[in-house]
Amino acid sequence: MRTLHVHLATMVLCVCVAACGSPPLQITTIQLGRSLNADQSVSAFTTIFTPQDTVHLSVLTTGGGSGTLGVRWKYGEKVVGESEKRVANRDFAATDFPLRSAGGFPPGEYSVEVFLDGKSVGTRTFKVQVSP
Repeated sequence: MRTLHVHLATMVLCVCVAACGSPPLQITTIQLGRSLNADQSVSAFTTIFTPQDTVHLSVLTTGGGSGTLGVRWKYGEKVVGESEKRVANRDFAATDFPLRSAGGFPPGEYSVEVFLDGKSVGTRTFKVQVSP
């Protein structure tokens, strides 16, 4: 019985050290652009898009934790899209959130707010115009 308690206590300690030893998931950069690299980071940064472009938002994270990344896209004050992705990283990662419109985006001012586990961590603004 004593051996069982010692093994159980050792297992609990190992789990706590492993969980507490890694840094929490942190957002390092929020990127906007028209295309992505192979690792899902943005290949060329821009804040000006045409109505037919796909707007790529890439959230770069570091740390060994996990969490839920979310985005809320707005055209003026109107919400035009929301999505979430559960992520679990060992180190550096990039997570892509594309915004597309089959009929094209109306010209104007847009914004996208990024959330980590439901808490706002940043906002980026961009424009859609007929010719960049």
